[in-house]
Amino acid sequence: MNMQWYEIVLGAALILFAVIIIGIILLQEGRRQGIAGAISGGAETFLSKSKARSVSEKLRRVTKYVAIIFMLLVIAVAVVARMNMPAA
Repeated sequence: MNMQWYEIVLGAALILFAVIIIGIILLQEGRRQGIAGAISGGAETFLSKSKARSVSEKLRRVTKYVAIIFMLLVIAVAVVARMNMPAA
């Protein structure tokens, strides 16, 4: 059973978006400031705290859109897999 080109493209896009989601989530501040605080050195002053909040909000927004794209890709892969199943 040979894979079609669109199956390969969808699979590669799915893996790519999975890695992107993992990276974005690791960069977000958690309850204990997480990796983002270790990378940026933490927010000590008022100005850097507001900047950290704006970066955090941007990361949340990007995460939401990437997650939506990821879910749509998963649905597309499932539909393509279902279409390519032999009839029983």
